[in-house]
Amino acid sequence: MRIVQLANFYTPVSGGLRTCVEQTGRGYIAAGHERVTLVPGTEDRDITLPDGRHLTVRSPLLPGTGGYRVLTARTRVCELLDRVEPDVLEANDKLSIGWLSPWARRRGVPLVLVSHERINAILRTRVPRWFPLDAAATSVNRRLHRLVDHLVLTSAFSAAEFSAFGLSKIHRVPLGVDLDTFRPAPRTGGDQVRLVTVSRLSREKHPELSVEALRELRRRGVPATLDVIGTGPLQRRLVKSAEGLPVRFLGHVAERGRLAELVAGADVSLSPSPAETFGLATLESLACGVPVVVPSKGAAGELILRPAAGRVTDGTPNGLADGVEALLAEPAERRQADARAVGEQFPWSATVDGLLDVFAKATGRERVP
Repeated sequence: MRIVQLANFYTPVSGGLRTCVEQTGRGYIAAGHERVTLVPGTEDRDITLPDGRHLTVRSPLLPGTGGYRVLTARTRVCELLDRVEPDVLEANDKLSIGWLSPWARRRGVPLVLVSHERINAILRTRVPRWFPLDAAATSVNRRLHRLVDHLVLTSAFSAAEFSAFGLSKIHRVPLGVDLDTFRPAPRTGGDQVRLVTVSRLSREKHPELSVEALRELRRRGVPATLDVIGTGPLQRRLVKSAEGLPVRFLGHVAERGRLAELVAGADVSLSPSPAETFGLATLESLACGVPVVVPSKGAAGELILRPAAGRVTDGTPNGLADGVEALLAEPAERRQADARAVGEQFPWSATVDGLLDVFAKATGRERVP
């Protein structure tokens, strides 16, 4: 099959979405398929590398997003799709579905939406309180369900926004983790409790809650420090709010091995976002043998599959601090073993297999294992 992976919000400092597209794309090639990416960028480009053909379309910046771009040149994108002639079009965002669907139906190309965000959760902090967000999201999701041929959802939390419209198009395919790169490191001990947060620094991710949880832990006498890994529009504000606290802002860490080293050296990982539709950074922490503290809202709590792998809390700074202290009461060896055991349940190979099964169903082709 020739699989085109189309995505917006795809930049050198993108987080989970880019990781997912890259990891699954390599998996498609390893399984004998042809892989093409089509994303927005600063200029038009068409290059072929060992991991597939990469098409970039010059696209405008989306204000207030910290550098994200969105495909707006619809005619250009459709012309490129005509040239590539995909067997399957995998869309990794919802903004483009309205105009991709007519193209796909005219060409008889199955359109598969891989959902990376839940609309009402991602927009909760961006609309006025009086705005009927849930009703609006339901209307948009009903239309998306109608326009696509198949929907890939990564968690129960993600699936909940579409299940009311019928299950025939819905497929649950969890994301994965590179278990060779993200692996436990020897414990160094010491008096300090090292916390880590890996997150885009934006409103929907609520990274300020990690800083406030650290403040609360220090107030309780816990000698904790915090590493914040990631960039985003809130960075300057967060740096100011963390003045006087032992917080290191490490920015975006592009090299995956270095990222894994930084995470694996922590005692506990904080994942405060209530809007996660899976929790890829959470899973990467678990694979490193680092237990996680997460809010009850969102999907990250679905990954706490072993007793000492993490704690699900109310998501407030006090709640996150309680979760950290509860985990620190567990033996370090048990925390590391339980966390790693959870990570090992989610190899990228399983994600690739799940997606290829969806594509085989979409195209009517029998999949060869």
